[in-house]
Amino acid sequence: MSRSHGLAGEFGTDAWSAPARTPLYYPDAVTLAPGADRATLVSRIDTGAPGATIKDSFADLDLTEAGFHVLFDAQWLHRPASAPARASDLPWEVVSDPATLRAWALAWDAGDGNADLFRPELLDDPATFVLAGQSADGRVRAGAVASRSDQVVGVSNVFGLDGGPDAAWPGVLDAAHKLFPTLPVVGYEQGEDLTVAVRHGFEPVGPLRIWLHSR
Repeated sequence: MSRSHGLAGEFGTDAWSAPARTPLYYPDAVTLAPGADRATLVSRIDTGAPGATIKDSFADLDLTEAGFHVLFDAQWLHRPASAPARASDLPWEVVSDPATLRAWALAWDAGDGNADLFRPELLDDPATFVLAGQSADGRVRAGAVASRSDQVVGVSNVFGLDGGPDAAWPGVLDAAHKLFPTLPVVGYEQGEDLTVAVRHGFEPVGPLRIWLHSR
């Protein structure tokens, strides 16, 4: 997502970080190992611009002295590749053109004014797959973003206009399985969305925490 906005991140030994503010809803840094050095981590991001966030992937940092507060706590999720998925009422496809991506983004946004977050450049990333469930007349009614690595496929931005994530997950999981039949599905959720994901075969496997810079 950051690359699609022209922003290149940097990998360190214990964290990924971006030197300038990342797109809305996306963290400015993500820890990759337990016990990341707090001072080094904070120094690698732009806390001068409002809204800087850090994804504390192991929920083991205290960033309060650096001017952050906890935005929310969540759980990492894992679903085996072999787990069955229920049939979806919608046909699903991988978005491949800017017009469909725009329709997908408008459906995902639901009128909040943030559809421009998803730019056409995102379609050029070979590891990113925007999944769309469409009605018989071609309107996007549900969707998600799948990000593939060698070991897993990460799923985020799950939405359903009719029935919410609970209605969307069967199609998302079926599409992910068809694309990556040998890869487990991972992600993270909180609150009711966590309950829904568990209902669809995910297992919570550990905590994470999102910190928001507040001064």
